[in-house]
Amino acid sequence: MGFKRADFPEDFIFGVATSSYQIEGHQFGGAGLTHWDSFAATPGNIKGAENGATACDHYHKWPEDLDLIQAMGADAYRFSTSWARVLPEGTGQPNPQGLDFYDRLVDGLLDRGIKPFATLYHWELPAPLADLGGWRNRDIAKWFADFASILMRRIGDRVHATATINEPWCVSWLSHFLGHHAPGLRDIRATARSMLHVLLAHGAAVQAMRAEGIDNIGLVANMEYAQPVSQNPADIAAAERYDAIYNLWFLDAALLQSYPKAALDGLEPHLPAGWADDFPMIAAPVDWIGLNYYTKKIIAAADGPFPALAEIDGPPPKTTMGWEIYPEGLAYFLRNIHSRYGDRPIYVTENGMSHDDQVIDGRVSDQVRIEYLEKHVAQLRQVMAEGVDVKGYFIWSLLDNYEWALGYDKRFGLVHMDFETLVRTPKVSYFALQKALKRQ
Repeated sequence: MGFKRADFPEDFIFGVATSSYQIEGHQFGGAGLTHWDSFAATPGNIKGAENGATACDHYHKWPEDLDLIQAMGADAYRFSTSWARVLPEGTGQPNPQGLDFYDRLVDGLLDRGIKPFATLYHWELPAPLADLGGWRNRDIAKWFADFASILMRRIGDRVHATATINEPWCVSWLSHFLGHHAPGLRDIRATARSMLHVLLAHGAAVQAMRAEGIDNIGLVANMEYAQPVSQNPADIAAAERYDAIYNLWFLDAALLQSYPKAALDGLEPHLPAGWADDFPMIAAPVDWIGLNYYTKKIIAAADGPFPALAEIDGPPPKTTMGWEIYPEGLAYFLRNIHSRYGDRPIYVTENGMSHDDQVIDGRVSDQVRIEYLEKHVAQLRQVMAEGVDVKGYFIWSLLDNYEWALGYDKRFGLVHMDFETLVRTPKVSYFALQKALKRQ
């Protein structure tokens, strides 16, 4: 690695990240059905018709996985919790096995000297709540706040930090407008409502956790650098719309109590009356901001209704997701968060790449991932030198896992997964990080 721990402040946190449905094995431990189970059971939605029933079987193999984190030298583990594992019906009676699992996980992290970073929601909505409209239903704010309270009463006294919702853009736009993720809708009214309700749920959960005495709470947003395909005014305006929808909508609402005009112009006709009255709850104070960053998009104007834009294929190098590698975008967003929302702590809560990793003679050579991480960490160090308050960096992901609509085809892990045998094989990047993070 082109960096080492000594290059960073003593309290800087290096971590790895995962999510519940992608690794746990949802068939285990009394978890209820989620809208991802039904989405995956619908022909044509998922590559290979694969689901998260077994995934990496982290539910049973969590001690082995936490040992891998400890041996690598990471300071923290960012995991998410499954709403349906804790509350199989979404509301009502908790599942003791689910709460016990997260209890064991948090204690296991602390026993190994690893800071637990919990994320309450990473996309797997309980199916009974999806039946009631899911993120289109305003009542989801209360349902989510109740879940947050129940979970935090069990583990909140021991987690280092808690985020509410991972990547609200994916929960709403990707899933209700583009239809690529559960529930697979393509409906602008549903999209606008979900973009409001995911924020309302975030604010309600923050308030609920504060009432339980929980602090160090954050909101995690994903961002993609939007570059206009040309300097034509129409292309520039299209890139601004993309930026407003993707990068600004959620943090502007939560931190500035406003929505960017370029997005609101198209979405306001589909929002409920009195939408602005929700800002006080949406803007419940948070302690830090999480940034998930992977790539940039080249945007052109397009005919048709809002948002009237098209994504243009960019140049190599790219990951096996087809995502252009653009480390400069990480620095751009860290600077922009700092200047737009004030001097508050920022964590890079996800950064990493997919690659066609294979085990050859017991070894997984992924030098390209090492280079990817080096270049992004170099950008991180530059903005920290400029005074941006970045507190930590989390790599996605610890393990190869269930990559949602792409099934088990794409590999982001520092540790290779054989999904038939469940054998874990640390990759060359894992050992490079182990060396870089070694304390002197």
